[in-house]
Amino acid sequence: MCFKKGLNHLVKFKMKIKILGLFGSPRRGGNTDLLLEEVLKGAQSQGAEIERIFLSQLNISPCQECRKCEIFGNCVINDEMQDIYPKLTKANFIILASPIFFYNVTAQTKILIDRCQALWARKYILKQRPLNKETLNRKGWFISVGATKGDNLFKGVILTVKYFFDAVDVEYSGELLFRKIDEKEAIKKHSTALKEAFYMGRQLIGEEKKDLNSDSANC
Repeated sequence: MCFKKGLNHLVKFKMKIKILGLFGSPRRGGNTDLLLEEVLKGAQSQGAEIERIFLSQLNISPCQECRKCEIFGNCVINDEMQDIYPKLTKANFIILASPIFFYNVTAQTKILIDRCQALWARKYILKQRPLNKETLNRKGWFISVGATKGDNLFKGVILTVKYFFDAVDVEYSGELLFRKIDEKEAIKKHSTALKEAFYMGRQLIGEEKKDLNSDSANC
C-alpha cells in the first residue's frame, strides 16, 4: 500500500476524512463559533466526518510543569484532557477557533495548548514519531477574530497556534482572520465572512480528495 502522501489508506479502505473542530471561545454562539460551524458544514457537505469540542465545557486543569510526561509520554493529570489526547492524534484535520484575548488565544484554549506539552514530549523527547501512524500528513487551520484593526493583532497568536500544531504533529496550513469584530454575532454583518468559511471547509476536503486520488493512481 502506498503512503506517499500519508493518507492513501483512506482511499483504499473508503474511510471518511476526520475533522476535529475546537471551539475555543467562552461565549457560545459567538463570532468564532459561527465561523467554525460554517467551515465544518462546508467540510461535511463533502463527506467529511465531523467532531466538535467546546473547550469551555471541559474540566481541564492547567499544566503543572511536573515534567512527568518527559518520562512516561503521557500527562499524569487525570481529568477530561485524557479524552482529548487521542482525538488530537487521530484527526486528519484540526481546526482551532479562538477570539483574541490580550493578543493571544482565550484562557480555555491556552489550557488545552499547555497540556499538549505531553504530546510535545512524546514527539521530541521520547522520539515517538509520528504520534499516530494511521493518520499521517495531518493539517491544521486557525480561525480568529479581534476587536481592533492593528497590524500586529494576530502575529503573536499565530505563532502560538503554529507551535501547538507542531506539538500535536499537525502541519499549520492556513488561517481565516477578521479584524474589527467584537460584539456577539457581529460576523453576520460581514459581507463575505460566513461564505468564506463555508467555502474553506468545502475546499479543504476537495483538495484533500484530489491529493488522495492522485497518489492512489500513482501507487
